[in-house]
Amino acid sequence: MPCTTILVGKGASADGSTMIARNEDYFHAFNPKRFVVITPEQQPTEYQSVTSKCKVELPSAPQRYTALPELTGKEKEMGVWGEGGINAANVAMSATETSTTNSRVLGVDPFVKAGIGEEDFVTIVLPYIHSAKEGVELLGRYLAKYGTYESNGVIFSDKDEIWYMETIGGHHWAAKRVPDDAYVVAPNWFSITDFDFAAEDTLASADLQEMIDTYHLNIDGKGTYNLRHIFGSHNDSDYAYNIPRQWYVQKLFNPSDVEQPDNPELPFAKRPKHRLTIEDVKYALSSRYQHTPYDPYSDRGSAAEQHAFRPIGFQRNQELHILQIRNDVPEKLAGICWLAFGPNAFNGIAPFYTNVLDTPAQYRDTKPKFEITNMYWLTHAITTIADDHPKRYNYLIEALKQNTIAAGRHVLITTDQQADDLGGKPLTDLLQKANEQTATAAYNEAMKALGEMVETGSLQIRLNY
Repeated sequence: MPCTTILVGKGASADGSTMIARNEDYFHAFNPKRFVVITPEQQPTEYQSVTSKCKVELPSAPQRYTALPELTGKEKEMGVWGEGGINAANVAMSATETSTTNSRVLGVDPFVKAGIGEEDFVTIVLPYIHSAKEGVELLGRYLAKYGTYESNGVIFSDKDEIWYMETIGGHHWAAKRVPDDAYVVAPNWFSITDFDFAAEDTLASADLQEMIDTYHLNIDGKGTYNLRHIFGSHNDSDYAYNIPRQWYVQKLFNPSDVEQPDNPELPFAKRPKHRLTIEDVKYALSSRYQHTPYDPYSDRGSAAEQHAFRPIGFQRNQELHILQIRNDVPEKLAGICWLAFGPNAFNGIAPFYTNVLDTPAQYRDTKPKFEITNMYWLTHAITTIADDHPKRYNYLIEALKQNTIAAGRHVLITTDQQADDLGGKPLTDLLQKANEQTATAAYNEAMKALGEMVETGSLQIRLNY
């Protein structure tokens, strides 16, 4: 199963923003993505899932929102798969973190083959919500009405709150508010642990507690409810595929806390040693167990150790989004989609204002086959060369990452200052111009890195005499 999620509360971030971030991974190396804006007139009034043929009755009055869907034309074959975005009310949504479950739960509440799933969630929820909590409640009503055919984690955020929601069986769900001073790592298994059904920071299906008690699902046999124990998997594969990813990010953000990479009791949320930045989140979601024996590119471990655990940054990354709602700027500037395409160990991430009507061509017009003018394919070209000699090109990749973020941050700072007195079309034009500058800078940095890799590698090819 793909994807890794990191959530950062406003009290745990360096600038007081909320950040929800996720790698969208896939089942093989290529599934090109694009970055678009969906305006109200483009939003469907009638919706039917391609995968399950489920017809969903949508609310009225959709808002504008950004999304990261399939390529034009593929929607008819695969569905939309909007994945993540920010709407006009500065509410962000990322969907989904594919999760795990167990046979006890599915025996009580089986999956619904004709229900809704990841393909649908962003399209049928994000345009209609005005707070993170409202997103949980709307999706909860959909799950009760239509059911789902898979287990997923879904994230909602606004300027104050982040909610992590997990689907349970075919119709049930639970959600927990991320503490302001904490972060969460979710790695493809059921993540919520201790759950108080009466608390203000939790939401759940109306009959979830009753279902647990009636069918004896609480394996701890206590008065408390650990939802990971109750609803999650306990498979051998979790110890190689899921748990180590959560362990490694917690090791990065809390280096003095000593845990083992196969500990299934790692906490849902932790307070970081220092306030977290975009750079911290990007590094974590691009990581491969650096500075441990489990890094495939390191000489520190044995061959078995180097391939023991599934890395976070690897060849099946399709895109990484960090959806940031800022609290130190006016609302008109608050929503930022930090975006990177392709394998995250080898790309830079760039910030884009979401209060816009269009997106830059390098990120919008992705083609189904290789095209060097697309950021998605440019990243794959860099990856193909760098993977063969990671140490040789490491300094070039590090420069690419640093320079891309630095250029994007500079555009944000400059544009924030210029936008103070603007509104309406002048504001939209300014933000779209800023996004174009950011996209151009990111593309140029990637092309520079590719060119220097070719020049460096050409001097060392074996076909020489």
